[in-house]
Order: sequence, then C-alpha cells, then structure tokens
Amino acid sequence: MSVPNYQQTYLNVRVETSSPGELTLILYEEFYKKLLVSKKLLGDKTSTELMRQQIFKAKEILNELMITLNMDYEISQNLYDLYVYYNKRLADFLIQQDLTILDEVIEFGYLMVDTWKAALKSLKTGNVQK
Repeated sequence: MSVPNYQQTYLNVRVETSSPGELTLILYEEFYKKLLVSKKLLGDKTSTELMRQQIFKAKEILNELMITLNMDYEISQNLYDLYVYYNKRLADFLIQQDLTILDEVIEFGYLMVDTWKAALKSLKTGNVQK
C-alpha cells in the first residue's frame, strides 16, 4: 500500500467513526489543506491545472458545508452567508490569480478550523459558554 493509500484509509476510517461535529471539523481541515496546496502551486506554471483542481475541491467543500446547515438556527444563516462569500472569493481568485484573495480565504479556513476545534473541545469538557 502506498503512502497516499494510507492517508486515504486513515481519512475514511476517521470519517466513518466521527460525530457530526467532528465531520464538520474534517471538512474545515480539508478545505484549509486544499487552499494551502493551491498557494504552494500558484507560482508554478506547470502546476496551474493542479492548483485549479485544489480550488475547485475547496469550493465543493464549501458547497457541502452550505447544504448540511440546519437553518433552524440563526447562526446557520450567518455561516451560509460566509460560505457564499468565500466561495465567490475563490471564483475571483481563479479569474485574477491574486494572492491577496487566496490569503483572505486561507485565513478564513484557518480560523474556522481553530474555532471548530475549540468548540468541540468545549463540548467534550463541558465548558460551553452561554
């Protein structure tokens, strides 16, 4: 089994054994990773198509996050609006290839991973702020 297969197997097991909150964290982590790979590939003209594929995968993750929102909660509309905005920013990046746009979306991805990890930790320890 090659290294990528180990990584895919690990991810598959992680997804199959995760709670809904943990699944959301996995999506945020994958979103963030796709953006970092895209940034790394940005300057390499021979990797333009691979960079675009990573951006499209990041956009697919945002779409998945949008369709899984429970709109019974006010925060869901706020998250939906954020996902729409950053999805548009990724489209802008694909057209303009402006690093400041990609960095803006990367920062969002990082903050969502960090925030979601903290939220899950609070839930596990019972330290949920009201």
